[in-house]
Amino acid sequence: MSRRTARHAAVVALVALAVGLTARWQRRRGSHDHTAIPVRTTSRAARNASVAALSARVGGVTAVTRARQVFASAERRVELNEELQLRTAADVARTLGEMKGALMKIGQMASYLDHGLPEPLRLALSQLQADAPPMSAGLAASVIEAELGDTPEALFAEWDPQPIAAASIGQVHRAITREGVAVAVKVQYPGVAEAIAADLGNADLLFGALGLAFPGLEVAPITEELRARITEELDYHHEAANQRTFVEFFRDHPFIRVPAVVDAYCSGRVLTTELATGATFDEVLTWDQETRDRIGETLFRFVFGSLYRLHAFNGDPHPGNYLFGRDGSITFLDFGLVRHFEQHEVDTFRRMVTEMVVNQDPVAFRRAVEDAGLLARDAPVSTEQVAEYFSHFYTFVSQRGPFAWNPDYASATVRQTFDASSPVTRHTTVPASFVLIQRINLGLYALLGQLASVADWRAVAENVWPWVDAPPTTELGRLEAAWRASHPG
Repeated sequence: MSRRTARHAAVVALVALAVGLTARWQRRRGSHDHTAIPVRTTSRAARNASVAALSARVGGVTAVTRARQVFASAERRVELNEELQLRTAADVARTLGEMKGALMKIGQMASYLDHGLPEPLRLALSQLQADAPPMSAGLAASVIEAELGDTPEALFAEWDPQPIAAASIGQVHRAITREGVAVAVKVQYPGVAEAIAADLGNADLLFGALGLAFPGLEVAPITEELRARITEELDYHHEAANQRTFVEFFRDHPFIRVPAVVDAYCSGRVLTTELATGATFDEVLTWDQETRDRIGETLFRFVFGSLYRLHAFNGDPHPGNYLFGRDGSITFLDFGLVRHFEQHEVDTFRRMVTEMVVNQDPVAFRRAVEDAGLLARDAPVSTEQVAEYFSHFYTFVSQRGPFAWNPDYASATVRQTFDASSPVTRHTTVPASFVLIQRINLGLYALLGQLASVADWRAVAENVWPWVDAPPTTELGRLEAAWRASHPG
């Protein structure tokens, strides 16, 4: 596999899986003619059949374009290639928009993962972060009535039939309760559970194919973990419980906010929380660098503070799930895909960080990754090769002083993770406890890269890591320290 192929292996494979399991787009932007049924095909066979249609469309357009390029001038060949990228990207995004469910998330993730993607494709996929095709107002109302026992107009003092967000499993409406509380009501798409079951039935195909490129990859733990977590995400009772856990842990936090659950308006397919407001990620990217630095630190503190102090990780870190404040605060919205960790699992993460970053002991680090199940014991690679491969993921905390995130480092992280040419990756696998944690490498790092956040991340990390618990060195760190002191336990 060439280095160029390796660079895109992860994203291409993920997007290919998502595209291959979808049906036709329900609507073009701004049109509501085809929103009555949000998930048009839910069976595995029907969703598989669409890959042939999409492949035929893309293949046909590509063949025609290549033929036209043969007799075109150099300038015209560039124009034709750009037209092909735009047309193909639009088709992929439209298809993913209707897919909903488990694998629409892959399209969301790919949109901000790797800046090596063709720009038209990345931009088209970015629409999926908060602008997927919604279901009709009448269909959303029917779900509310079936789940809560009455129409939304009867249940709420005010109900907005137009959704404020439409995502992979449900869409969100504004409402005001009879008690006068402004709320966000997430309504699950009818048929999405069946669609996800079909998607997950095909997950083995993708990871089986990846196993050919990565001989050490054990497919079963990955697919089992994904099935368990994504199946949980379909149960809004489960999501409500997750959100309550985060609400309680971060109660009164100075810059991390989690909307409270409004239990009286919740069910297995309806989740109601306090309404939150804030700027979108695209707006944040236009803000001054000092504010983006604060937001990057908030993201870091939320993710690693949750992991090491709450022993839980919100495994869906894409920008459509966040609302931002000018003071660096962030409101976190979606808690469906959460992984809770046992103490021994957190101890494994801590041991790896300690040996690589604090002790800088390659031999001890190799033993740690072998004990964790990431690397086969006695793999025919040197300890230096192991340390060199994994050190990339710790670069930003391995040095003291300012480290500036950038998209190139974030994209290099994706390439490093899926570099099939590396002698180390041929002997690595992903244990269950690491499956969602990879979203830190593939999601959080991408967001920090886009923010171009600058900080002494080693100092910030040592303040967050409970086994170090170093004094704070930033304004946000001092605010959080005061909060911890006033909220023991």
